[in-house]
Amino acid sequence: MELYHNTGNLLASKDRDYLLSSTAEPVQVTISDLEGKVIGLYFSANWYPSCRNFNKLLVGVYEQLKSNGCDFEIVFVSSDEDLGAFDGYRETMPWLSVPYSDLETKRALNRQFDVEGIPCLIILQPDGSTLHDGVELIYKYGVEAFPFTKEKLGELQREERMKHENQTLTNLLTDPGRDYLWNPTMTRKVPVDSLIGKTVGLYFSAQWCIPCAKFTPKLISIYHKIMQSLEGQGRGNDFEIIFVSYDRDQSSFVSYHSTMPWLALPFGDPTVKNLAKYFDVQGIPCLVIIGPDGKTVTKQGRNLMNLYQENAYPFTDAKLELLEKEKEEEAKKLPRTDYHEGHHHELTLVSEGNGGGPFICCDCEEQGCGWAYQCLGCGYEVHPRCMRAVDPPNAGSVKDG
Repeated sequence: MELYHNTGNLLASKDRDYLLSSTAEPVQVTISDLEGKVIGLYFSANWYPSCRNFNKLLVGVYEQLKSNGCDFEIVFVSSDEDLGAFDGYRETMPWLSVPYSDLETKRALNRQFDVEGIPCLIILQPDGSTLHDGVELIYKYGVEAFPFTKEKLGELQREERMKHENQTLTNLLTDPGRDYLWNPTMTRKVPVDSLIGKTVGLYFSAQWCIPCAKFTPKLISIYHKIMQSLEGQGRGNDFEIIFVSYDRDQSSFVSYHSTMPWLALPFGDPTVKNLAKYFDVQGIPCLVIIGPDGKTVTKQGRNLMNLYQENAYPFTDAKLELLEKEKEEEAKKLPRTDYHEGHHHELTLVSEGNGGGPFICCDCEEQGCGWAYQCLGCGYEVHPRCMRAVDPPNAGSVKDG
């Protein structure tokens, strides 16, 4: 019997009809043993942090599904750089793997399923159907995504829509045993209901995270400016941020929170994981904005803060449309080309309509979109506000005749 769009043939080679178990002394598992199961082809590598982060989550989901008796198996397809890295990474996985030495099979699987990036989880059904967004589904639904059928995913999407339609600040931030948040000094419990009617930012962050260490001071500065502006309008209670900690221990949480002027969920509270899953948080820092009505305004709060600083408040579509128009007008006054202190080639002003698009600024290392100064030769890009103009190379060095 041919397996999953000939995947059984792809998983095997001329002289191999088995996969390796995850044990230190790997056991050979015959490929035919996978018949009738839902299979996840897991393209990953030890050297990539995103893979290592996802791997921890996937292990938990896999072990729970197996303990529930689900007919599910994962096959690791390695992009590791050497056998030692492969062996070390494989030992963190409780599932099967294609032998590291079988380059031909790994290449064939990458071609067959058009894998463009890692981590990638391709779901193969016993009826021959495939699903390519396994990573996103695991992040979003965890074990609930199984068996990854169209019917199951449709059911989950309907439930998700209902949750978002019925979303309130109270049901987001409380649980049956807790209805409060900690103040910045951890000395007072602040009722969640006291935030109803405010614009609230949920700040997913951690002390160990290097991008968080760069963004948090910027966010603190912007927060103070927003609060100062609101107080000047007699609306000083209209905005708040809540720290949702990804810290690894209580002491790190307390230390990190002490640097922040806003509230926090208690460390290790189940609501932290629920919020991360609900908002599909796949990386930190992340800033989700909740409006005064308790509904989600945007999950791109971090990017909007980077683009517009305190002017991004209150993050609504109407405010962003106004800011975009202002940016367009400002861009008309910028030089079409210029030289930047941090780069030796000429940079050209581009927008999404003429060669630009979403980018990571090579100066401040934060995301940008819309207008940018771009090196057309090597792709170097910076925000217009990050430009530090300098004279062209060799300018003013013309020799006397």
